Amino acid sequence: MKLERIFPGVWRLEDKILTKSLAPGKKVYGEKVIKIDGVEYRVWNPYRSKLGAAIKNGLKHWFFRRDGTVLYLGVAEGTTASHIADAMEEGVIFGVDVAPRVMPKLLKVSEDWNLILPILADANKPEEYREYIEAVGGKVDVIYEDVAHPDQTKILIKNAEEYLKPGGHAYYAVKARSIDVTKDPKVVFKEEKKKLEDAGFEVLQEIDLEPYEKDHVMFVLRWKG
Repeated sequence: MKLERIFPGVWRLEDKILTKSLAPGKKVYGEKVIKIDGVEYRVWNPYRSKLGAAIKNGLKHWFFRRDGTVLYLGVAEGTTASHIADAMEEGVIFGVDVAPRVMPKLLKVSEDWNLILPILADANKPEEYREYIEAVGGKVDVIYEDVAHPDQTKILIKNAEEYLKPGGHAYYAVKARSIDVTKDPKVVFKEEKKKLEDAGFEVLQEIDLEPYEKDHVMFVLRWKG
């Protein structure tokens, strides 16, 4: 079995995407584990992670650097964040979620994937977690958003204006049915793309997440600030 490096910290093995585990012997979401030359790799399930789906569908840009800072909006139980942490190895991931029910699992995950800092807060109210971001200078390198909300694009823009470095990047999983269930998803994606561009984002890539996620795209963005 030959590993092919796709991005820093991310590999392909045949049809599987892998990250080298920061917590050998532990799992986050029942993922498969493969040992190669004594090193433990976690299989990244694209049906459980929109970033995993984007990688499978041709993601070209990887901005999660080794010692970087990430603001993750809608972190849930830490499935995707744990793979990002594997790839980064150092730095910090501010994991924001509004749902108290996900916090016990996320706190447990963060004990082993200790780049993840769980924050119970509303992503639509960036001021609720300002003190955490100020601890790293008030700005982050990357925002990752996966939030089911009619105003999810406004949420991303608001957080970018507050916390994203000029020239920083964002990964934005757009859920068309959360924005407007009555519209054709393609129309929704076009409208949200224009909002992003009008706000100061450059769209680097737009990735359809089918068949892993229905009516979703991933936008990879650069913030002009």
